Amino acid sequence: MKRENSLIRKIYREKDIEKIEKKIIMLGPKANFDAITFLNIRMITTVLVFVLTIYTTNLGYVFGPLLSVLYYYLYYYIKITRPMKLRMKQLDYEALYFFDILTLTLESGRNLENSLEVTVSNVDSELSDEFKKTLMEMNFGKTMIEALESMKNRIPSETINNIILNITQTSIFGNSILDTMYNQIDFL
Repeated sequence: MKRENSLIRKIYREKDIEKIEKKIIMLGPKANFDAITFLNIRMITTVLVFVLTIYTTNLGYVFGPLLSVLYYYLYYYIKITRPMKLRMKQLDYEALYFFDILTLTLESGRNLENSLEVTVSNVDSELSDEFKKTLMEMNFGKTMIEALESMKNRIPSETINNIILNITQTSIFGNSILDTMYNQIDFL
């Protein structure tokens, strides 16, 4: 395994592997592959497209490289870019309802952690699942700020990341969380 790992690291740059790994994390729990698997499958299938094009067409030496490059980028779009855009739309759609419920539970006098627990238990959505994971991280020892920062890395939506940033800053500086949430809901 270690020998295979060193070979993989020679083929792919560490920066590319980390970049793709971050994007795969943003795909959420539906992503059933890691960066190394993605890169290997993309490379192997691209070579297969090239070889098949060369052997099956008369002008394969012309079409082979063109189809291979097209397939290489299309595979990335189909497996990473498009699902990330769809997830971003879904999370943005769920955000208004989720944060509206969160604000209502905050109005009842609960603190942020208790309000998140109540909201997560009553709202069934992908955004709610992300907050469940954040609450679980907090139960295992992370501070709220660390868990929210970790959540920001898993969310592709800039709108939700902006709300998480505002919640984090409110928690750090001690401002009113309700005023912040009202402003964010108006923004949504």
